[in-house]
Amino acid sequence: MTIASKIQKAMEGQSWIRQMFELGIQMKQEHGADKVFDLSLGNPILEPPESVIKELQRILADPPPGMHRYMPNAGFPETRGAIAAHLAKQVGLPFATGHVIMTCGAGGALNVIFESILDPGDEVIIFAPYFPEYPFYITNHGGETRIAPTDSSFQLDLEALRPLLTARTKAVLVNSPNNPSGAVYSAALLEQLGKLLAETEAKHNSTIYLISDEPYAQLAYDGLKTPPIYDAHLRSIVATSFSKNLALPGERIGYIAANPACPDVATLVDAFTYCNRVLGFVNAPALMQLLVKEALDESVDVGWYERKRDYLYKELTGMGYELVKPEGAFYAFPASPIPDDVAFVQELVKWKVLVTPGTGFGSPGYFRISFCLEDWVLEGAMEGFREAIKAHTS
Repeated sequence: MTIASKIQKAMEGQSWIRQMFELGIQMKQEHGADKVFDLSLGNPILEPPESVIKELQRILADPPPGMHRYMPNAGFPETRGAIAAHLAKQVGLPFATGHVIMTCGAGGALNVIFESILDPGDEVIIFAPYFPEYPFYITNHGGETRIAPTDSSFQLDLEALRPLLTARTKAVLVNSPNNPSGAVYSAALLEQLGKLLAETEAKHNSTIYLISDEPYAQLAYDGLKTPPIYDAHLRSIVATSFSKNLALPGERIGYIAANPACPDVATLVDAFTYCNRVLGFVNAPALMQLLVKEALDESVDVGWYERKRDYLYKELTGMGYELVKPEGAFYAFPASPIPDDVAFVQELVKWKVLVTPGTGFGSPGYFRISFCLEDWVLEGAMEGFREAIKAHTS
């Protein structure tokens, strides 16, 4: 075989998101872009806030000396310090420069974290539905994935989690607001999770990290705030990015923030710095580090997403779809009208509507809709949704 067997296997089961996206490109070429309603990929169409564009222009017009050179692998100290001060103000913990590592997006951050903490055979627990790349990230670094279910509202089911926690558990990964369900986990629920992890650590004399993947943290609706993870567990780590709140997904800029109270936090951050280098990231993009340092209080218009969420929820539930109202992010995760979610997604394709089957997120029987796109795409897809469910409810 010309490529590694594990890669061959992974490619055969590669992300449904990308498969639907590629199908969308093909269909747009065949039918015209305005005739295909692609709700499969979470690729926000919003431009960055005007203040962010102006700051980028200012940096380019008067670049600091050495802007394009290597810097410490952890990132520019001034950017790390600015983020630390921002976090300290937000959550009331003594964050300092040494608790923050700049990374190539949240995906880069998670890979750095897993490379730093996992020995072969260590287990990482994730909750279904989950972002499809998580198991691959874990496998990249010798870990084994264990999947815990959520409840009927896609909230963490701690009783279902309990038997999965063993002496081999090295980390539990949460994602709130969740991709694909839009669920936001409450501070009380996270606190209960942290207590359960602490009990497990004491039982097995082990170390368990609580990792929170937070690229959607600022996209919460109905007045909700995404609670910080740090109060839930001492060994807590956040991986996040500016992809969604500043609409910069293609720039691959994010960071890791380790709880200042985490035992041996300095050693942990040293490991992150080392792994940032040896995994080949070396450092986060220099220009973007300078940019985000001045944009920590900026955000895209969250109301823009909330209005689309409200439209989609009203329309789909009015047609008879079962849907838990998303509390954040920019996805909806309705139940499929038939048990075979892949078959239902293929039925929607006949109406030139592209969504992603829940099977790809570890939750068969559902499908994901992305609503971070133009109104005409959402509105144009409604006929297909209506006709597809009509065939199974009449």
